[in-house]
Amino acid sequence: MRRFRSTSPQRALFLLTAIGTIGFVDRIVVNALVEPLKAEFALSDAQIGLLGFAYAALNISLGVIVARLAESRRRLTFTAVGTFLWSLAATASGLVTTWGQLLAARIAVGVGEAVGLPANQSVIADYYPPHRRASAMSILLLAPPIGAFIGLAGGGYIAQIWGWRWAFIVTGVPGLLLALLVWLLVSEPQRGVHDANTDDNVPSTWAVVRRLWDVRSARHLVAGSSLAALMGFGLLAFVPALLSRRFGLTTGEAGLATALMATVPAALAILGGGFIADRFADRFPRIYAWLPGMSLLLAFPVYALAITRSDLWTLIALILVSTLLQFNYLGMTTGTVANLLHHRMRATANALTNVLGGLAGGIGPLMIGWGSDRLSDAGYDTGQALALSMAACAAIYLWAGAHYMLGARTIAGDLAAVREGRI
Repeated sequence: MRRFRSTSPQRALFLLTAIGTIGFVDRIVVNALVEPLKAEFALSDAQIGLLGFAYAALNISLGVIVARLAESRRRLTFTAVGTFLWSLAATASGLVTTWGQLLAARIAVGVGEAVGLPANQSVIADYYPPHRRASAMSILLLAPPIGAFIGLAGGGYIAQIWGWRWAFIVTGVPGLLLALLVWLLVSEPQRGVHDANTDDNVPSTWAVVRRLWDVRSARHLVAGSSLAALMGFGLLAFVPALLSRRFGLTTGEAGLATALMATVPAALAILGGGFIADRFADRFPRIYAWLPGMSLLLAFPVYALAITRSDLWTLIALILVSTLLQFNYLGMTTGTVANLLHHRMRATANALTNVLGGLAGGIGPLMIGWGSDRLSDAGYDTGQALALSMAACAAIYLWAGAHYMLGARTIAGDLAAVREGRI
């Protein structure tokens, strides 16, 4: 079996990006199915939001446990096993007959991804040197926008033609093949091969927490990215429903429109942000925090203006702009945090940040759904209520941007201290 495995960084990056993509497909496809699921099970918007929280429920705690094991064991074994498990659960989501069964299936998807995803960024960090990590992580983190496009556009189209059950089944199956490919074809990289600190002792979880807190720029980058994730997942969860309610789009049309608005510019933002940051970091290291900070501060007014428009094409144009601003933080943040950590801390740190991101990603849809229900109860029509709830919650982007700007004040000194072994 080992003779088929390669140490090619490109192969590892391609397959792990593919796995991350299908994981995001399985996570996001439910967003394209809001209206048929509401009709099937007589759900409120808050219950739809609860599906996102259900995904995060065990993901956030189990992910830390798995990451601790992955710090001292073969990381890609967890990737292969977890991918296989969540793909089974995602497929099973199409076979449920009750709301409770659907909720349980979404929890199972979260459990599988907690096993399969936490170590992947650690693997890529060991395949690429520090000066190329933001770029490599940006490619790895193309998975969310690509996965969102496939999940929203493909899931919406399949649901419109064959029904929502087939949307879950068709999007769940590819992960089974990817699990086999990563098991057979990718070698585990040597840990810390590109880092100055080659101590192989595995720090405690508390040591990782302390490191993330004590390094001021890391603290602010983690806080800012978690808040940005809260809004990113929350807003994306309801865009297809908004398009259907306010503009009369079908499930397939709403899924495709959302995919084009939310994923193509997001992919450009993630990839462009990482490469721009690596390109200018030698002369302006603050760019790793300053660029996402400025972008998030601008994202709120653009998105709030977009989501409250009554003209479809104006809404689409403004969301395209806001998406370019909302998501460029991903690659830069992941690569920079990896550079601020000991190489035996990265899987645990990724899992810990996923705890925050997972909570945020679960709370965001729930919060927007709750606000939409309350405004509907107050007399607003369902489309307007949802738009106002989304616009109000988007103000959290200001909070996220503020953390990045605070991190920009110390990030140059922190990165230099890590390179010189002073911290």
